[in-house]
Amino acid sequence: MAQLRQDYPAFVQQEAEVVIVGPDGPDAFKRYWQKEDLPFIGLANPDHSVAKLYGQQVRVLKLGRMPAMAVIDKLGRVHYQHHGNSMRDIPTNERILRLLDDINQQVNTNRQVEHIVEHDKD
Repeated sequence: MAQLRQDYPAFVQQEAEVVIVGPDGPDAFKRYWQKEDLPFIGLANPDHSVAKLYGQQVRVLKLGRMPAMAVIDKLGRVHYQHHGNSMRDIPTNERILRLLDDINQQVNTNRQVEHIVEHDKD
């Protein structure tokens, strides 16, 4: 989350919002959010229901949920998904910002927005 906080203004500039879905219960999640003073939206998801919707895996031997990321447009269409193989397997902010720029350019030029879901397994 530190990398997302670092470039959060760039995400906002691309008309994007960062939403973090976490495995903790509401009270623990709220305390963590307040302690870290995170600028984006957080959603407590202890029953993993949202994580399951997007195919995020839980691996007990690797200490819980594997990182997952999805870029979803304002109409709810998924343009990109990444499912990490380890806790460090996270796409760079630069990569996601380029994707957002591409989506915004397509929308601004009235071109058909591509709805290709890319599953990374880096």
